[in-house]
Amino acid sequence: MKRTILRKTAFLVVLAFVFTLSASADGGNKKLNSEKSKVEWLGKKVTGEHSGTIKVSEGSLMLNGDKLEKGSFVVDMGTIVCTDIKDDGYRAKLEGHLKSDDFFGVEKYPEAKFEMLKAKNLGEGNYEIHGNITIKDITKPISFKVNMHQHGNDLHVSGKIVIDRSQFNVRYGSGSFFDNLGDKTIYDDFELTLDLYLQ
Repeated sequence: MKRTILRKTAFLVVLAFVFTLSASADGGNKKLNSEKSKVEWLGKKVTGEHSGTIKVSEGSLMLNGDKLEKGSFVVDMGTIVCTDIKDDGYRAKLEGHLKSDDFFGVEKYPEAKFEMLKAKNLGEGNYEIHGNITIKDITKPISFKVNMHQHGNDLHVSGKIVIDRSQFNVRYGSGSFFDNLGDKTIYDDFELTLDLYLQ
């Protein structure tokens, strides 16, 4: 009787060990849940501002224990939506303009990408991220801060990125390229607020 119990116990221990190895075989690779995740954008001009959302189509983070080691994300530029304009016609006109060659040239450049090169742990789930961002096939270094913490079964990443569009040949209404724009000037910096969930 005791031998049978010991055998069953040993079997359960081995089974648990194998399951643990299997569960950690991906090396802590966390995949983006694109349905739950969102990115909000904010662009400003002399006379006001506009805001909206854009979707991250895929992404992943690699963790070694609790250490963030690398990651990459792909943004679907065709999903640019303006949320602050209520008039359907005006909203569609702005969205179309943002997708045109004046801005992000979505037909030719359907994706933007970010690749993390290193992360500095600042404590309490805060990280300073360094990497490369690619927009319109132009790649530039970028750094920003995020907070990463467990949210139920998900790993939640939040933070804000400020991007200078003039570095990516997005020139429309930019005072960096055109003189005498006056109140038609659109500021070069735009903001992305991250709300990402990974499993």
